[in-house]
Amino acid sequence: MEIPKLEITSPDAVAETVRRFFTADQFAALEKLSSTLLPPIGKAPGALEAKAPEFLDFLLGESGAERQQLYRTGLDTLNSQARKRFSKTFSQLEAGQITELLAPLKRPWAYDPPTDPLERFLRAAKQDVRTATMNSREYAAAAPATGGRGRFGGSGLYWYPLD
Repeated sequence: MEIPKLEITSPDAVAETVRRFFTADQFAALEKLSSTLLPPIGKAPGALEAKAPEFLDFLLGESGAERQQLYRTGLDTLNSQARKRFSKTFSQLEAGQITELLAPLKRPWAYDPPTDPLERFLRAAKQDVRTATMNSREYAAAAPATGGRGRFGGSGLYWYPLD
C-alpha cells in the first residue's frame, strides 16, 4: 500500500487576512494611501493587488511602539485633515484632494529625517508600501507578464509567511 502525498498550501494563499492592528478608519486611509502611492502600472500589480495594506497591518502589529505610533498618528492626521478641509475621511477623497494632503511628499529629500510628523509618516509609508508591494507573491508572479525578469531575475522569490 502506497502512502498518499498531501499537497500543502500556505494559509496566505487561500485565506483572507484579518485586520488586527489598525482601526477601520485607519485601515481605509492606509488602503487609499497605498493605492495612491503605488497604483497598478501596465501588467504590474499595485499596492492593493499585492495586499500591501494587509501585510503592513500585520507588520506594524509586531513592530516597536515608536513605529506603531508613527503610523497611527499619521493615518489619524490624514483623516482629521481630510475632515477639516473636505468634510470627508481620507478614504473618500478624490485625486485632487489627495494630492493637496500629500503635498509634504513633494519637498526635496534631505539626509536628516523630516521634523514634521506627517511628512515623516508619509515618507515611511511610501517606502513601506513600495517594499511590501515589490516583495509580494503577486508582484513576483506578474514579473514575466511585464516583460521583465523581476527583482530576483524571474526566480519567483518573495516574502514567504512564517509557519
